[in-house]
Amino acid sequence: MELGIDSFAAVRTADGRSSTPDERAQAIEELLSRIEIADEIGLDTFGIGEHHRPEYLDSASHILLAAAAARTKNIQLLSAVTVLSAADPVRVFQQLATVDLISKGRAGVVVGRGSFSEAFPLFGYGFENYDALFEEKLELFLKIRDEEHVTWEGQFRPALTGQGIYPRPYREKLQVWLGVGGTPTSFVRAGLLGLPLMIAIIGGETHRFKPLVDLYHRAGAEAGHSKDQLPVGVHSLGYVAETTEKAHAEFYPGYARTFTRIGMERGGGPVTPAGYQAQTGPTGALVVGSPEEVADKIKRHSEALGGLVRFQLHMNVAELSHAHLTNSTQLLGEKVKPKLA
Repeated sequence: MELGIDSFAAVRTADGRSSTPDERAQAIEELLSRIEIADEIGLDTFGIGEHHRPEYLDSASHILLAAAAARTKNIQLLSAVTVLSAADPVRVFQQLATVDLISKGRAGVVVGRGSFSEAFPLFGYGFENYDALFEEKLELFLKIRDEEHVTWEGQFRPALTGQGIYPRPYREKLQVWLGVGGTPTSFVRAGLLGLPLMIAIIGGETHRFKPLVDLYHRAGAEAGHSKDQLPVGVHSLGYVAETTEKAHAEFYPGYARTFTRIGMERGGGPVTPAGYQAQTGPTGALVVGSPEEVADKIKRHSEALGGLVRFQLHMNVAELSHAHLTNSTQLLGEKVKPKLA
């Protein structure tokens, strides 16, 4: 199983105030240094998301990936996710192909619709076209991946009439995964297209996604794809520290503030200690604890879903310091990864 980290390039500020230019620059430098560490200690992947909110610095995630490509040697660098619905597939392909050239074949893209809504009005798209936008843009993106000269016509973008799309990536084909939440049609789409599946599990119980994984494999089989062509990965929230007690003490306060704020934005309630404990229990989605506990839970996630080829741990949703995230990155590579071999 490949093991890696996902990040939203969060910037920490005191008391919720706006970040300063120096704080933003420092946060990006610290992120890049953690990617270098992840590369040096042998983690397999590092993914950077895409958001358009003041607390995150990943709105131009492909530029961050390019900077990381120039500072690393082995680690795979992923967009996690690229909000394809609100982007131009031509530009997305060109940017990721450039990252692939800089890294000599280490770039990948997880395409999805994102978990926040800001990108749609920002780039002039309406939610009434939520599904149609993604379907059309994914179709075009895959066509660009497969063909150098593209002839295509759609509803939301000017037609292509045989233009060449450049640069081409270092490898013959850019690595493309489909990022999904809990919508059955998304799992079916991934199966029919024969795309690797990355499931974002940010709450609930992991085993409840098994019927959706089965649906993905059935759809893929009906489309003529063998099971080994349909790998499954998971993006999950969590944190690693030397002991379980230390991990919870460091992770919970910031996690509770972050998800209470998001919950209030979406009409939900606050995070409670009881709710957190349920999420960090044996079947809960949060992967928080000592290296031994985290490794065991990743294995349980894999068993619950019928086998994973990739696990991405997302740690910087809890207002953790650079020192905390660096220590957790090192523990993940030095203590957790060997236990998954």
